[in-house]
Amino acid sequence: MEPLQLLALPSYDADEPENVYVAMANGEWQGNALDWDSQDDLGSALASVADAAQETVMELLWRAWPLCPEHGLGMHPREDTEERLSWWCAGERPHHGPAHIHTAVGALKQHRA
Repeated sequence: MEPLQLLALPSYDADEPENVYVAMANGEWQGNALDWDSQDDLGSALASVADAAQETVMELLWRAWPLCPEHGLGMHPREDTEERLSWWCAGERPHHGPAHIHTAVGALKQHRA
């Protein structure tokens, strides 16, 4: 799969800003535009892009994404206690509890499908 990209589309209303979506490399996109309120805070912007990327990939490819390499389960963006956004997996790990953080959002290794 090629890297995702941001896609800006004009608004239906001339008084509104353009809509920005996360899209596949071929320009296909799915779901809602990025939340405009998130642009004021870097953490909110990253969370908005992560949510939109996950929604786009899952809707267009009809599969969970990203997958935890340890459990094969779909992961979700979640803030830790220090407000860092990471991909979180609900899979159990012996001696480490019922869930774990796989990696920071933005640090997923690219795997070819």
